[in-house]
Amino acid sequence: MGMGNSSPRLAILGPLQIWRDGAEIDPGPRQQAFLLSVLLARAGQPISVSELIDLIWGEAAPATAGNVIQKHISVLRRLLEPRLPARAAGSYLRLHGNGYRFVADRDVLDLIAFRELVAAGHLDSYVEALQLWRGPAGDGSPIFAALDQEFFTACTAATELAIGQGQAHRILGPLRLAASMAPLHEPVQAALISALSAAGQQAEALALADAVQARLVGELGIDPGPALQAARQNLLGPAGGLVGRTEELAVLRRGIDWAFAGGTGLVVVEGEPGVGKTRLLEEAAAEAAGRGALVVWGHCLEGEGTPSMWPWVEAVGAILAGLPGDTQGEWLAGELGRLVARGDAALDAPLRPDTGAQFRLFERMVELVARAASPRRLVLVVDDLQWADLASLQLFGHLAARLPAGVTLVGALRSHAPLPGADLTRTLAGASRLAGHRRLLLGPLGTDEVTELVRREIGRTPPADATRSIHARTGGNPFFVRELSRLFADTGALTRVPTTVRDVVHDRMTGLDDTTRDLLRVAALVGREVEVSLLAQVAEVDVPACLHRLEPAEALGLLGPAPGNPFSLRFAHDLIRESIARSTPPGWAPRMHLRVADALERTDLEGESVAERLAHHLWAAGPLADPARTAAALLRAGRRAAVKAAFDVAERHLRSAVQVARTAGLAEPELAALSQLTMVLGMQAGYVGAPPDILERSEELARGLGRELEATSFLFTRWTGYSQGLRIELSGRLAGRLRQQGEQSADPVVRAYGWLAWGIHQWEIGDIGEALRYLTRSVRTTPAGSARRTDAPLLRDLGLLSAGMLGLVTTLHGDVPAARELFDTMEADAGDDPYAITFWATFAAISATLAGESGWALSAADRGIAVDPDLTFEFLGTYQRLARLWALALTGHDPDGAAAELERIIEARLLDPPRSSIVTWYGALAEMRLAAGRPAEAEAALERAEQALDQYGQRYSEGLIRLLRARLDPGGAALSADRGAYLFVQRAAAG
Repeated sequence: MGMGNSSPRLAILGPLQIWRDGAEIDPGPRQQAFLLSVLLARAGQPISVSELIDLIWGEAAPATAGNVIQKHISVLRRLLEPRLPARAAGSYLRLHGNGYRFVADRDVLDLIAFRELVAAGHLDSYVEALQLWRGPAGDGSPIFAALDQEFFTACTAATELAIGQGQAHRILGPLRLAASMAPLHEPVQAALISALSAAGQQAEALALADAVQARLVGELGIDPGPALQAARQNLLGPAGGLVGRTEELAVLRRGIDWAFAGGTGLVVVEGEPGVGKTRLLEEAAAEAAGRGALVVWGHCLEGEGTPSMWPWVEAVGAILAGLPGDTQGEWLAGELGRLVARGDAALDAPLRPDTGAQFRLFERMVELVARAASPRRLVLVVDDLQWADLASLQLFGHLAARLPAGVTLVGALRSHAPLPGADLTRTLAGASRLAGHRRLLLGPLGTDEVTELVRREIGRTPPADATRSIHARTGGNPFFVRELSRLFADTGALTRVPTTVRDVVHDRMTGLDDTTRDLLRVAALVGREVEVSLLAQVAEVDVPACLHRLEPAEALGLLGPAPGNPFSLRFAHDLIRESIARSTPPGWAPRMHLRVADALERTDLEGESVAERLAHHLWAAGPLADPARTAAALLRAGRRAAVKAAFDVAERHLRSAVQVARTAGLAEPELAALSQLTMVLGMQAGYVGAPPDILERSEELARGLGRELEATSFLFTRWTGYSQGLRIELSGRLAGRLRQQGEQSADPVVRAYGWLAWGIHQWEIGDIGEALRYLTRSVRTTPAGSARRTDAPLLRDLGLLSAGMLGLVTTLHGDVPAARELFDTMEADAGDDPYAITFWATFAAISATLAGESGWALSAADRGIAVDPDLTFEFLGTYQRLARLWALALTGHDPDGAAAELERIIEARLLDPPRSSIVTWYGALAEMRLAAGRPAEAEAALERAEQALDQYGQRYSEGLIRLLRARLDPGGAALSADRGAYLFVQRAAAG
């Protein structure tokens, strides 16, 4: 960076500051400094010139505002890089679309350093991050409030870590700064009170609590909220009731009260392992059920063998069980049916792009929750979120944001062991921004509370010295308190106190014989809850003998009957299971995993949970398991996860299947796994979702197995990714291969693929005549009725894409009536199929835009949007929306607003990463600006189109750009009809 200069350093976490070579630099006039501050606050994100004008001047913007901004940018570039040549773009202030973007790293901008340190998630990084702040961000104006909020959120998160690690003093300075910046921000004030208390500054903490309460009452007329109440309660000590949890239970009650009043409640409870989160939720849930609410639980379970989306499988099953039988079938007919379905649900490869399976599932879940809450209130509890897979977390966040009336959603998680991961942190951050969100951090019990808990465990009041010893050794953790209470009850003394959970469990297992210990270890490998019949099969005994051998462990409170399921056993606490599993000898575990897998295969393989559990145990068995068997199980597990829209889990299973099969030299299983993996990646990001190396390997395997059509499909998918990503040179090479292979093949579908790819490539490079020739061949060769083959997605896409592209190229060739006939046929063939309608609408709308026919564009786009209002097919649906905006502007419907929105969509969805047809839509933007009488803005749009034309080489709409350039500059270059692009010559002649 910096053209050989030392890099500047910029600070926005407080008043704007710039340094270079150790000296501070004046950022210039107020307006220029504000412009730089805005760009720094949005570092890495483009900001359009129109938005910058609004931020700086509002409605009082002068006519020359754009020029003023350009001048400021030029000055700032030289300020940051004094040796920058004239007209050079610079390293930091980059042109991006019709706007600018500030680009730097953590060594240049303090905001980037702050965010990276916060993302690291440990106390040292938080402390370093918070110390970067000097005061309100920027100049303190409202536009920078979001940055200040990031500071406040980081302060509260750091407080929890610091208090938990006994280092509250380290964050007092930043907390005091945050509290001074936001005197009415309750979470920040509560964090400072808690940190002061934890740092031993009780008097100051109490004084602050009193002052904040007085401020809230005096200035806002409100009482302190849950966070402040909890902080104050921790200062003053517990009030009784549920041991140590009176205030926390009151907060949960208030969240549930909102649902009973017809509103919504969202509560997140967190704390260290064993602190009593589940016990607190059980108490609140029991009260809600007593008031008539439907209480539904979803449990997130630890371990890779846990079925994906398991908490939601449980929740959906419980809700459906409470609905009338005649309505259950309606809910099971769609996405929710695939979530809870037993057995396989076939997935054909490769998958069409832009699928919205996950969004539709999530929306259907919202509808089901609303249905369940309509006759009675619903409390939905999702426990142990720290173990949730990504899709389960995404559904939690989706439901939290769209919570129906009459519903309270409660989530619980560990604050550490493990620390919340990035996915969970994002989910919690999203939830924290929702209205009515309440977040509870369960802390340790005090001495009096420990005394009461011990009394309840042993049936008498313990001696004061025993209570002090138990409190000191356990840190007030209820799980440890109960365990040591049992030790005290058994021995009457605490001469040797276990220091870890593993020690506690080891002590309790000492008297067990080897057979019982081995059964416990097998059970721990299976999970928190294990079927007795499965355990008996692994132990090679009958069920009564298995239960008899486990009686001593049950007597010690290690495990017992699972609540509501007499056929299973459940560990008394997840900490017990984790400790037993981690103490299992490494060489013993693979053998037991294989025996568990054998037992699972003898059970009902159609069961919901078996497929993914079986795959996990075979994988964990390593080389002891037959690799073909392991690969097949992983493939099956990946398919099951994909059906439930748990794409991250599906991807993990399928990549493991590929690894096992490739290592063992099993071509068939590897190809099957790669085919499914291509689908799963496509479900997330369309054709561009599958990496080229996966597609190339798939093609290689298919050819080696003599599967020409399958190999061609993988090559075509790889070509599509390059083509849609505007990597024209690479896509051209692959299109040439497809054409050559197709012309040498006897398979008409392989030939159709080759001619389609080559025809589209000719279209991309602007040879419309050649494109028309090859696309016509492709359409004639594609088997009749392909576009309606919903049972064969690849053949269906071939038919739809061939027909759409032929209509588009016929339009560019200048025969618009013939093109419209083609599109009419395509529309009729689509029927009421949303996917086929989306293809037709997209290509018809683009063709209409290029032909300058706004009425046609509007009708096609409107029908396409009507069948896909949620933009499920994002890639295709985006073009419909662009065409609609163009048509509105050309027909005089808010042309400025339509142009601004079209430009926003281009920048948001077509530029990064680059997507097909950038040139076309910048040309459309220029036409809109011309129609509105704004030649300067039209000129800017044309320049962007010409830059894209030169940068990416997609030339099919080059004639449109020349046509518009001729309108701006009548003396410019004449239009040409070379290479068969007659449309724009005709438009020019028509005026």
